[in-house]
Amino acid sequence: MPRIWASLSALALAAACLAACSGPSTGAGAGLALARPMLPLEEPRLYPGRVPSFLQVGVASWYGDRFKRRPTASGEPFDPKDITAAHRTLPLGTIARVTNLANGRSILVRINDRGPYAQGRVIDLSRSAAAQLGMKQDGVAQVRIEVFEFDQRPRTAALHS
Repeated sequence: MPRIWASLSALALAAACLAACSGPSTGAGAGLALARPMLPLEEPRLYPGRVPSFLQVGVASWYGDRFKRRPTASGEPFDPKDITAAHRTLPLGTIARVTNLANGRSILVRINDRGPYAQGRVIDLSRSAAAQLGMKQDGVAQVRIEVFEFDQRPRTAALHS
């Protein structure tokens, strides 16, 4: 039964996110459900200023000392103190913005590994990343993962040589 509620909650959250992105309604009864005053001269804005090139909502978990110093998919040794994460499809080296939907905390993590391998999870965070998001104690949290072009680190000439 708790799994059904979690699925329904995730579906409701996704629907709310999509509804928030649809813009103001112009039909009868517009604004009755969510009255949000618009200033007459205010330009329409996108939250949080730009559209993400990747957006995913789901359950995050974290992994720690058991994998310490083991090579990640990027080849670097795993360090639970780094702010890194494992994701199934995002390119290695991608900087992702992860937000804990329960408390609103948000951090930038670097994708350096593949996973998670547990069913129903969308991202595995390092111990430090989980602590900063306030989810280390619980072990899992509902999160939003976004990738924005402006968060990506510029590539330097030294990296290409």
